[in-house]
Amino acid sequence: MRELIGMMRRGDEQALLYLVNRRHGRLDRAMGVVTHLGGATFTIAATAAMLAAPSPTWSAAGRRAAIALAASHLCVQLLKRSIARARPNLPVGILSLVKAPDRFSFPSGHSAAALSVALGVSLALPAAAPWLLVVAALVGISRSYLGVHYPGDVAVGWALAGAAFLFGAWI
Repeated sequence: MRELIGMMRRGDEQALLYLVNRRHGRLDRAMGVVTHLGGATFTIAATAAMLAAPSPTWSAAGRRAAIALAASHLCVQLLKRSIARARPNLPVGILSLVKAPDRFSFPSGHSAAALSVALGVSLALPAAAPWLLVVAALVGISRSYLGVHYPGDVAVGWALAGAAFLFGAWI
């Protein structure tokens, strides 16, 4: 088991280094903007706007997004505090391009939040679902690109969002 965890950790570190070593000025700025689409301010505001919408379709999507957002956030925070994985230790000369919201890396709350809301909105706008999922994917990728999460943190954040969304659809 230790060997497997070690292999996963090394793979995570290599994938992170691959991303941060390929940074580019314009992409740095774009990723810095995209990453905020998974932050609390945007995801809570988007969910609240759906909940307040007069359309039953939108308000139902808002309820699903709110349940997924709350459930995924709870899971993220429980895991962050119990596992307490440190943020990535980047090589000398490479800095995180955004300030990390806390000291723990695993799992990515921004990735979970972005996907939770994207899945909820996808119900109201099925034609927009592919674009919404691409944006949620970019939020996750931005977290590693910017140097604040390992790719494995992002993947687990997405998995938590998917599970939380399915839970919300089930209840």
